[in-house]
Amino acid sequence: MAASGPKDDRQVSVANIKSQIKRNRQNEKRRLRNRTVRSEVNTRTKAALDAADHDDEAADETLRLAIKRIDKAAAKGVIHKNTAARRKSRLVREIERLRSEED
Repeated sequence: MAASGPKDDRQVSVANIKSQIKRNRQNEKRRLRNRTVRSEVNTRTKAALDAADHDDEAADETLRLAIKRIDKAAAKGVIHKNTAARRKSRLVREIERLRSEED
């Protein structure tokens, strides 16, 4: 039942109730879909920080894409709207800090 790691496929539930078997199937689909969305958010965030750190010309565009992905994840319910707001705030603050260090 328990997976040995976060990337391992999980075993099928041992539920006997029909509705719970269906619920487990739905939850697994959602878990996998949410995992890809969260991964995309983290990838875009990291790209935005790297671009700002290396004084890349496309830093503004990567920041815009990162914020867009965070907003989409919140709209889909993958992350809470307050979590999205906090992540965006911290991201912008960090990028501004990196830019001010370069000056």
